[in-house]
Amino acid sequence: MYDNLGTQPGVRRSPTSAQPNPFGNAFYGAGSGFIRGGLGAYGEKILGSSSEYVQSNISRYFSDPQYYFQVNDHYVKNKLKVVLFPFMHRGHWTRITEPVGGRLSYKPPIYDINAPDLYIPFMAFGTYVVLAGFSLGLRGKFSPEALNWLFIKGLLGWFLQVSLLKVSLFSLGSGEAPLLDIVAYAGYTFTGLSVAVLGRILWSFSYYFLIPWTCLCMGIFLVKTMKRVLFAEVRSYDSRRHHYLLLFIALAQLPLFIWLGNISVHWLL
Repeated sequence: MYDNLGTQPGVRRSPTSAQPNPFGNAFYGAGSGFIRGGLGAYGEKILGSSSEYVQSNISRYFSDPQYYFQVNDHYVKNKLKVVLFPFMHRGHWTRITEPVGGRLSYKPPIYDINAPDLYIPFMAFGTYVVLAGFSLGLRGKFSPEALNWLFIKGLLGWFLQVSLLKVSLFSLGSGEAPLLDIVAYAGYTFTGLSVAVLGRILWSFSYYFLIPWTCLCMGIFLVKTMKRVLFAEVRSYDSRRHHYLLLFIALAQLPLFIWLGNISVHWLL
């Protein structure tokens, strides 16, 4: 009813809206602009630093997966010689570095025989599973379920080897090695296992010679490799403690090789 006063003649209606305050708008615009600019810059700084932190940690612990597949026939042949006959490796065991983007980076496997790769471990793992299934078939025990259990047994053995190497490095204060490096080093186990299983297929008694031999070679390879990693990353070096741990890594290969080399339908045996 009060709104109808403005329509009556002779009655003047007072203005209901106040005059705009230019200073208030100015302060409001300046304050909102300052808040938006400050929060935007602060948020961009946080997000930028967070993304850089995440990327640095990913590259630090996982590296680039494509790096581990830059191989050729020459590298594969020489790498198999180093893994299966490590005592015949006359060269150095250190990795070759190169400057990339203002920082040192390791050369890919195609240019460095000491660089870890994932091509040989994956191929060796597949060869191990196929040969193990073929060995079961020769004894009349093959089945898809048995092959599946052998595959799981191989993965579990790979995981145990990775855990052994990673825990050993952590206990010595050197947990900064990229995870894929450790996975590659542990995966070389299946090269010797494939040779042992193939020897068992060709001549059953050769297995009892090949298992200790490949186990010894793998132990020497891991000791040489882990010693290089420790020297490169550990700041405080305790020779006695390091030697005992390297010896433990070498000795742990024997039960692991015996367990993975025992091809049976019972994967825990």
